[in-house]
Amino acid sequence: MSSPDQSFSVASDTPVYAISVAAELAGLHPQTLRQYDRLGMVVPRRVSGRNRLYSGRDIARLREIAQLSAEGLSLEGIRRVLILQAEVEELRSRLEQFRSESTSRALVLWNKR
Repeated sequence: MSSPDQSFSVASDTPVYAISVAAELAGLHPQTLRQYDRLGMVVPRRVSGRNRLYSGRDIARLREIAQLSAEGLSLEGIRRVLILQAEVEELRSRLEQFRSESTSRALVLWNKR
């Protein structure tokens, strides 16, 4: 049995928040979250076929979308920014993988004379 003073945490990608809670945490209306889901900007996990559950990562993304919207970007502009951010993250990950692989192997050059 654990003591009551132990901290409890949930992984940021674990879906735990119902749409009403997620909307409140993100400072948005639940209908706005439904619209973002339809547009594929935030894709919550579905449980029981219909109910949406949002993760901490989803909440952060919703807040980012709200910030970009407040700065004047259209939904299409926000969607494009999110796509570009995902591409940058993928490239950074691949670059880091390349760097770690290149430091673990010797580079051999062959020069035909």
